[in-house]
Parts: sequence; C-alpha cells; structure tokens
Amino acid sequence: MNATAAVMYEVKKPLVIEDVELLEPGPHEVLARWVANGVCHSDYHVINGDSPHPLPVVLGHEAAGVVERVGAGVESVKPGDHVCSSYIPSCGKCWYCIAAGQPTMCALRDKPRWFMLDGTTRFRKSGTSLHHFLQVAGYATRSVLPEVSVIPIRKDAPLDVVCLVSCGVLAGAGPVFNRAKVPPGASVAVFGCGGVGLNTIQAARLVGAGKIIAVDVVPQKLAWAEEFGATHVVNAATEDPVARVQALSGTGGVDFAFEVVGTQQTIEQALASTHRGGTCVVVGVSPAGTRLSIDPGMILQQRVLTGSSFGGGHQRTDVPMLIDLYMSGKYKLDELITRRVPLTDLNLAFDLMLKGEVKRSVVVYE
Repeated sequence: MNATAAVMYEVKKPLVIEDVELLEPGPHEVLARWVANGVCHSDYHVINGDSPHPLPVVLGHEAAGVVERVGAGVESVKPGDHVCSSYIPSCGKCWYCIAAGQPTMCALRDKPRWFMLDGTTRFRKSGTSLHHFLQVAGYATRSVLPEVSVIPIRKDAPLDVVCLVSCGVLAGAGPVFNRAKVPPGASVAVFGCGGVGLNTIQAARLVGAGKIIAVDVVPQKLAWAEEFGATHVVNAATEDPVARVQALSGTGGVDFAFEVVGTQQTIEQALASTHRGGTCVVVGVSPAGTRLSIDPGMILQQRVLTGSSFGGGHQRTDVPMLIDLYMSGKYKLDELITRRVPLTDLNLAFDLMLKGEVKRSVVVYE
C-alpha cells in the first residue's frame, strides 16, 4: 500500500514530503493509520545533525491513530483500536521491565531502533529502504510498528490532542511524578519552558509544589509558564538565573531543578540552583558529544544529578493515566497546541518551533 511521508535524505536539508510504499505488518507488528503527530525538538536534533542517524529516515515519534491491521501473534491491540505510539518499547519480559521496574530502560533499546525488531524496514521508495525513526515514523499517514511500540488508549479522547502525550507531555510531567517524586510544598525550578517544560511546570502544580520557578530566555515562553502554573519567572537573558533562583527559593536553592533544554550551560545552571541535598533531573536531549564540568564538591554535598527518559516510569500505564487526567479536566492539553498544520507544512512548523513562536504544533492528517 502507499503512504505519504516526510522523508529526511540529508542533514540540514528540508524534509521531502512524498508518497512511499508501506509493506504489510509482519509477526508481532501493527499497522497504524496516524491521525496526528506532534512537532518535537527531538526530531530536529536529527535534522540538524546533533543526533546522528542512518538515512534516509521517516521521522516523527509523537503519534496517535487507529490500528488498521495486525500481524500474526499480536494480542494487545486489534483493528479499530485507538493507540498512542511509544518511542521507547517495553517488552515486559527483560530485567529492566520486571526486576528493575524500569520499562523505559527496556532491553529492546539496545537494538537498532530504526528497524523493526527483525532488522528490516517496512518503508520503501523506488526500491530503497527507508528507516523508521524510533520504530514509530509518525510523520507518515500510515506506519508499521512493533506491537511493543503501541499503547492502547480510550476511544473518546481526541487523537489530534492526546498525540502530545506520546512524548512531550509524558517526558515533561513524568520526571515530576516518577524520578523526583516531588512532594507537596516543595520548591521547584524548571530550566526551559517550551512544550516539554510547560508539562514539567503543570505537573509540579498538580502535585502541589509550593514555589515553581520558570527559567527561560524568551519572554513569551515565560508568559506561557505562568499560564501553566509557574509562581515566579526568571529571564536568563537579563539576569543570572542561578543567583535569582537561589534568592527566590529562600533556602539558598530549590529542592528540585528540572533541566529541559539539553545544553551544558543549562544543565550546570540547574544543578547549581539546588541547595545542599537537592535534586537535579536532566530531561533535555543534548547534542552528541556534550560534556559537563561539575565541581565534585557539589555532589559531596549530597546533591543528586540524575536523568529521565520518557518520563522515567511505566509508559504503558502513564500515557493512559495522563489522558484520563486531561479528559476529566485536571490536565491542560488543548492549551499546549498553538497550531495545527498539514504534513506539507512540517518544515514550516520546525521553523516556528526554533523561533519560539509556538508551544507545540501538531501535524494533522485528517
């Protein structure tokens, strides 16, 4: 069958929107018709070369849609089911999934994640195989995924909204719930107030954090941060963010800092903004080769520097949980969407993201 896809052929070149061939799903694979896919900075890391990747590739990893066909042995979904993509698979069998209780660290991450689990692709263009980004390839009208890369969700949730939970929402909110386990009344700083950071902010609000300090260099993003629950804002372009966060905390630093940018500078600043015994969680994706310069004395003062991948919890239950919170009016998703665009405007959507003019754009196929 045919699908329309955004294909990346060269680094730092616009994506090519074209018709491609899509093969049938194999055993333990699912063919999904995507309804929507969020525009995420992680895809842009591949486009600009910060995250080297085999080419050509169909990008996109924040998708929601409807199951059209399933391969032999598929048990968790059936045709007609609504699903979100899971850009980190969870096999439910390995040591990480069972003994460690960390399915976002699943052993399947050790396999090349631009192929299906059998080491082949399902996309073709003029006889050439096209890779699947993170085994999702959400910038296509249809895609084939491993069964372990789809998460069943409720059918009454709007797919062009809840697609955001498949990456940005869970990636931002999950660290608050799962990695940091922020308690009521705690002080929090969030470095980076884009689409992911806004979810960190609203998750901190949801758990009852006392002070929520938003840090960014774009005034519009700081205004958005206040809409999503920030109690204080710091413009790092005009003042020292570490000194300001320390002063606002009232305790020489915050209990928890979340870094949602991915640069050496912002990670080091986030750690320095915590008090002795505080915790810094790195959420932002750093360019390949990034290194940190940290005074070991900060660690000896019992500061914790850790990270979070896809929310650091249980993606197969966390995604439906966040959708339930949205459907009950307790979590903002509609407010995250600045623009809806057709696939043909995807390159424009990336430009708007880089300019800081959108919280999140969503590619809509229907």
